[in-house]
Amino acid sequence: MKLDVDDFELFALPRQFGLEREALDARWKTLQAEVHPDRFAVQGAGAQRAAMQWAVRVNEAYQRLKDPLKRAAYLCELHGAPIRAESNTAMPRAFLVQQMEWREALDEASGLAELERLAEDVAARRREMLASLQQQIDQQQDHAAAAEQVRALMFVERFAEEVDRKLEVLAP
Repeated sequence: MKLDVDDFELFALPRQFGLEREALDARWKTLQAEVHPDRFAVQGAGAQRAAMQWAVRVNEAYQRLKDPLKRAAYLCELHGAPIRAESNTAMPRAFLVQQMEWREALDEASGLAELERLAEDVAARRREMLASLQQQIDQQQDHAAAAEQVRALMFVERFAEEVDRKLEVLAP
């Protein structure tokens, strides 16, 4: 194995957004078994350190590939469309209006049922955005548009976490 290959090559998976989670998980287990430092115990400290580096590399790649948002951002970066979330926060007007409506709904929600409806609405929007990302990346090869979608999805994910925290407070 080479340390300088991208995550998809490391896992012997196609460089695409749509991945079979079972294949990813199986490949991760196989790679972990191959590079586990215990396998190199008799070869000395140097071999164990190298195996540890490999284990870390494999785990980092796995974490990136198993998370749809991280995977999409990674693919955009690989195709020359960096996310630049810190410096590029421009969003379409309709998206901003949706965010304001959700924020209002969250602030005004007083009961569990209202919060659950909001959580369902946000989850549905997240699923739509992920489907759109798959289309933009895998079919259209439009990584610039996908990068914009990733930035928007980052907002949605953070908002969903806020809703979940409020739900935890109200849930019995």
